[in-house]
Amino acid sequence: MTTETAQTPENSDAAGISDASYRRAQTRSDALWEKIRTNPSGLRMLTGDRPTGALHIGHYFGSLRNRVRLQQAGVETWLIVADYQVITDREVLGDIRGSVRELITDYLAAGIDPEQATIFTHSAVPALNQLMLPFLSLVTQPELERNPTVKAELAAAGKSAMGGLMLTYPVHQAADILFCHGNLVPVGKDQLPHIEQTRVVARRFNERYAGGEQFFPEPDALLSEAPTILGLDGSHKMSKSLGNTVMLRMSPEETAKKIKKAKTDSEREITFDPENRPEVANLLTIASLSTGRSPEEIAAEIGDKGAGTLKVMTAEVLNEHLAPLRERRAELEKDPGYLFSVLRAGNERANAAADETLAHVREVMGMVY
Repeated sequence: MTTETAQTPENSDAAGISDASYRRAQTRSDALWEKIRTNPSGLRMLTGDRPTGALHIGHYFGSLRNRVRLQQAGVETWLIVADYQVITDREVLGDIRGSVRELITDYLAAGIDPEQATIFTHSAVPALNQLMLPFLSLVTQPELERNPTVKAELAAAGKSAMGGLMLTYPVHQAADILFCHGNLVPVGKDQLPHIEQTRVVARRFNERYAGGEQFFPEPDALLSEAPTILGLDGSHKMSKSLGNTVMLRMSPEETAKKIKKAKTDSEREITFDPENRPEVANLLTIASLSTGRSPEEIAAEIGDKGAGTLKVMTAEVLNEHLAPLRERRAELEKDPGYLFSVLRAGNERANAAADETLAHVREVMGMVY
């Protein structure tokens, strides 16, 4: 939803997104997918991750693999390593440098090409963060407080009081997207409120400071076509903090051991029924994404051989699918100097773009003296 549209319980889901808002986002997303397939020129994608360590298969199947496909399709790719956002909900950074290194390793191992993509960090691009000041003038405190994604992240962090950085998190994301004039942001449905907030910031800046001219584009959400991967507990989103993940860096043996412990149910016949049998459906989904076969076909093949056979098959096809990525990852880990050189080059490109954007922002605001 946009922050200018009131929501009621009758027309909103748990994420605070009305049916009408979701339909509009889906329509725009469908048009974007068609443009990507036919002529991706002019599309600039901005996405990224908080550096909290290495990535897992939920990240990979849910977004990372799709980013590689978009890059290969010709979409200009910008990936932010959102190190400042680590401190939105935690008081201790931990080994932030090591986490950044792990994240870049996974990006490159999955197929992100540093010659085509710009990989950069928040903390190394001052002009990007300076854009938050004029952007904050365009939003109100109540608008920020009722952002449903911020509320969900605050609850997930187990905090009752909202810090200033968490409150302004949507505006920081707007700066991330708009500093490079990004116009395409791959997200899941739960992230739509952030994209709508960015659209509002761009629209209001254009109206208030740019005389109605489209200085900033109103970016569109590219809704993921990938199904959600649950954790191996079958009931929560895959999360490192819950210990229910299969990490990309795991060995085949570690992967098989983790999947062997995955929760299933007592029914021997294997069927694909996400609503009534989410744990079994989740393993079938992982096997499907690893092979390109439908989960129904895989379920029919296993039949009455039970959950043990399903787990063995899932581990085997997942390990086979990830083998090339893990081989590249092992090579990349040997040369951390190269990984940070990729980041330095990306930071240089991001700084050039941010400095240019901020200079133009100051011009349209009449702040060049």
